[in-house]
Amino acid sequence: MNSDAYSKKVLTLIFCLSLFNYIDRQVLFAVFPLIKADLRLSDAQLGFLASSFMIVYMCFAPFVGYFGDRIRRPLIIGVSAVFWSVSTLFSGLIRNYGQLVFTRSAVGIGEAGYGTVSPSFLAEWFPKESRARVLALYALAIPAGSAVGYLIGGFLGQHFGWRNAFFIVAVPGMLLGVLALFMKETPEKLERSEHIPFKGYAALFKNRTFLLVCLSQSIGTFSVGGLAAWMPSYFVRTFDISVARAGFLFGLVTVLAGLAGNFSGGWAADWLHKRTKRAYFVVGYLSFFLSVPFGVGAVMANDLNTCLALMFFAEFFIFAYSGPYHAAIVETVPVTMRSMAFALDIFIIHALGDAVSPFLLGVVSDAAGLPAAMFIAMIYLLLGGVTSILAGEAYKKDFHAA
Repeated sequence: MNSDAYSKKVLTLIFCLSLFNYIDRQVLFAVFPLIKADLRLSDAQLGFLASSFMIVYMCFAPFVGYFGDRIRRPLIIGVSAVFWSVSTLFSGLIRNYGQLVFTRSAVGIGEAGYGTVSPSFLAEWFPKESRARVLALYALAIPAGSAVGYLIGGFLGQHFGWRNAFFIVAVPGMLLGVLALFMKETPEKLERSEHIPFKGYAALFKNRTFLLVCLSQSIGTFSVGGLAAWMPSYFVRTFDISVARAGFLFGLVTVLAGLAGNFSGGWAADWLHKRTKRAYFVVGYLSFFLSVPFGVGAVMANDLNTCLALMFFAEFFIFAYSGPYHAAIVETVPVTMRSMAFALDIFIIHALGDAVSPFLLGVVSDAAGLPAAMFIAMIYLLLGGVTSILAGEAYKKDFHAA
């Protein structure tokens, strides 16, 4: 089989898996009101469903990373997809809150397995000069899948009940997971047979470029996670619109900005890579710095349309670093450690990012108001620009780039 044709098939399958990864993750939030009424839950209990997923997700990833560098990654990808899909299905069969916490935590296990090994597996099927674009396409599934999860979850939940919403969205992931089991391992991985022990994670902490990339991503994740949690509420309180309209408008802006930003950032990084080896980091720091004025302007806007327009450009630039920084991890970490590297990346960006930002920004909001919290979330992105510059300098010194 032509390797180029096979690479495209791998990209298609991985993208579809990623899409349902985020659909199955976000469908829960779309049916929150229905679950709350049916199980008679508090908002705190609903919120813990999201936290339980994220805690399991980021803590399980390092263990999967260890095995991801030792056994066939298509096996891990396929089994993980089937596991999270079955867990999603069982979320519709639960009879009490404790069971729902358990099934949503199980979804985190499956998605951690997939998210840990899929970026490096996909990237290795393509040449270096196109990896940023390929991984940007991979990252498009984040806003697209999230938006579809909200839309499908809301529609299915309203018309067929929240349990049936889980049943229906679980099926495609199972089928795609079975297909993934038959994918081939990459030639690059097959050529390297040595295995890195679990203590090999310590070596990643000596890779300055890798750590600075992870730190930069965590800053972007902190802000995006905070915006996702609080921006709809900001629209409601500031512009006096309904909750439904606020959620729809912010979701629409986010998916459009995510699609455009991811693609543009990946294309720009691959184009610039022909001129400088530090292209990934140049696109990275520009994306952070350029997002700040638009984000601050959105918070200061006096009318909804202006706020939405400025928020689109702020999120456009925030999403632009995703593909380049995934490609940077692949380039700066040996093939025998890439699953471990992405596992540690997952842990760092969530532990320092969206696992804490909704709560911390809520504390600021209680003390100084929601506009102040949103302002801090935007200004914090400046630090991501600084760490991106430092990552580029570390790359130049440690990897002898021009």
